[in-house]
Amino acid sequence: MNDAGLFGPRLGPDGVTFRLWAPVANTVDLILDSPHAMARRADGWYELDVPGAAAGTLYKFRIDGELEVPDPASGFQPRDVHGPSEVIAHDFAWQATAWRGRPWHEAVLLELHAGTFTPAGTFLAAIDKLDHLVECGITAIELMPIADFAGSRNWGYDGVLPFAPNSIYGRPDDLKTLIDAAHARGLMVFLDVVYNHFGPEGNYLGRYAPAFFTDAHTPWGSAIDYRVPQVRAFAIENALSWLRDYRFDGLRLDAVHAIVQPGEPSVLTDLSRAVGSLAEQTGRAIHLVLENDDNAAQLLDPAADPPRGKYRAQWNDDYHHVWHVLLTGEAGGYYGDYGEPAAHLARALASGFAYQGEPSRHRKGVRRGEPSGELPPTAFVDFLQNHDQIGNRPLGDRLTALAPAAAVEAALAVTLLAPMPPLMFMAEEWGSTQPFPFFCDFSGDLGEAVRRGRKTEFKAAYARLGGDWPDPLAQETFRSAVLDWSAREREPHRRRLDLVRRLLQVRSTEIVPRLAGIRGGHARTERVGGSMAAEWRLRDGGSLHFVANLTPEMAVRRGRMGPGRPIWGGAAAEELRPWSVHWAIGEA
Repeated sequence: MNDAGLFGPRLGPDGVTFRLWAPVANTVDLILDSPHAMARRADGWYELDVPGAAAGTLYKFRIDGELEVPDPASGFQPRDVHGPSEVIAHDFAWQATAWRGRPWHEAVLLELHAGTFTPAGTFLAAIDKLDHLVECGITAIELMPIADFAGSRNWGYDGVLPFAPNSIYGRPDDLKTLIDAAHARGLMVFLDVVYNHFGPEGNYLGRYAPAFFTDAHTPWGSAIDYRVPQVRAFAIENALSWLRDYRFDGLRLDAVHAIVQPGEPSVLTDLSRAVGSLAEQTGRAIHLVLENDDNAAQLLDPAADPPRGKYRAQWNDDYHHVWHVLLTGEAGGYYGDYGEPAAHLARALASGFAYQGEPSRHRKGVRRGEPSGELPPTAFVDFLQNHDQIGNRPLGDRLTALAPAAAVEAALAVTLLAPMPPLMFMAEEWGSTQPFPFFCDFSGDLGEAVRRGRKTEFKAAYARLGGDWPDPLAQETFRSAVLDWSAREREPHRRRLDLVRRLLQVRSTEIVPRLAGIRGGHARTERVGGSMAAEWRLRDGGSLHFVANLTPEMAVRRGRMGPGRPIWGGAAAEELRPWSVHWAIGEA
């Protein structure tokens, strides 16, 4: 365990070596049944060999004789973030031993929250739903962050012990059992990881290793300083641990634009290179994806295999935003940058980002993004909903509750058949109208600060709602987000689920086999009146194209892409029905 890393306990055949980087501590004691003084080594490291210690041993560290803390690289916290850490052995008996992953171009992702995906809210309970996902056409699940956080419920972005899967969801072997079961069914498993901040409760690093942080702040807490070698190693070891010890197929790095001090070279580059080495050593397909509001096209290269300092793809917020404005008419906040949604949608389809260096009105004229037209379409993860775009609304309401069904179905027909890897949020496949509001389990002053923060962020909306809004700290708010799986069997959800299944079947048989090696720079779009057309050149010399009317009125088809074999919606007529979408394959 941790044989190549600096952080966390090192488990050997005769005992355990415990380690802690505490450069400003005068003394550190290892707390087992009694205190044991640890020896100070070079560069602020404390270390102690304990013969007879083994997997399952519980321990803490005591700083300067006064403050007891968990291991920041704890593998498991059976008693929450303030309790003792547990030594974990990663000697799981994997069953899907032949699994080496899937190519990136086959990705169809479903984002889920482990605590609300099932009524039980555990890793093991999620296994019972995997067959549903496979039958639907999903090829990958993406877990929202599971790193240990304070309390019994949280979105996961308040994690403070990033190596430890939260005990609310189960033990480490339960997580491995879920991943093994997914692999046995041909499903990839991704994990959302947070390297831009630590949560507000249970993070003791500032007391004994203040070099972890800078004086700068992110919207969620103190900024992490990746110019410090030990801090950089901590993040990279964490990424490798999830990929190596748990066999995740990839990671989604949360909000990397909020990494204030990435260092030189950037920690993102070093992390990707380290993951690339792991992929080479193991012969596995491992995929790294970014969330990055900066639209930095230079970080992306979906064809590099294994990763060599870059990333397969980025969550394309622009794509979501233009659809949201188009379908709902909302124009507040960052949606104000998408006042011409059809034009922005055409650009996102043709060249990835809608903002490729243009000034953003929402950002007070600051230019945003880099040219992305030469990147393959597989560099952009496109979606109509995700946890942010649902939960960061006062009521946590889904798109299905905000837009007409015909409009949402047209958006799905575009998103699920376009060459970009699509992502859906859990239960989107059956058109759930259940909310996914923001929730957490803080108390005291911190809990009140969360309440005030939400009210301030959504001041106008809360003024309209009066007292009728979900309290982020209430158990009922959390319970409202737990999926009702019986809804799949009722209309209109049964019809929506059938639609998504049929779309993903077409994607699997007609489109995915033609996406391997697809290049950028060859897409084009046309907009004439209410109609839109788009076309992508495929690697085999053929083409993929669609014609659509993305309005509630009849439209005359004027834009003419090349002829082809219809694969969805039949051949496009001269007059297009409202919200109609027609896809075709042009053979080489």
